[in-house]
Amino acid sequence: MHHARNLLENEGIRAVVKNEFLSSAMGDLPPAECQAEVWVLFDKDFQAAETLLRSILSPRNLPPWQCACGETCEGQFTQCWRCGATRES
Repeated sequence: MHHARNLLENEGIRAVVKNEFLSSAMGDLPPAECQAEVWVLFDKDFQAAETLLRSILSPRNLPPWQCACGETCEGQFTQCWRCGATRES
């Protein structure tokens, strides 16, 4: 949740994280009331915030890539788990 808030703040969209400490109350409170949420402070920023988060956080179907060490890495990763090398652009 804080990652999403930071992404928004970086683009000038003010946001806060709500309910971040309520997970320990699940069971006493309904689970839906305990989930952490990111709230955009101004209604005028909602559409831009939704578009930004969808574009950044949605999974991408990138093809696997071959590292110089010979390891095949899944497309969503930019660094080889085996040797730590970064995927070439």
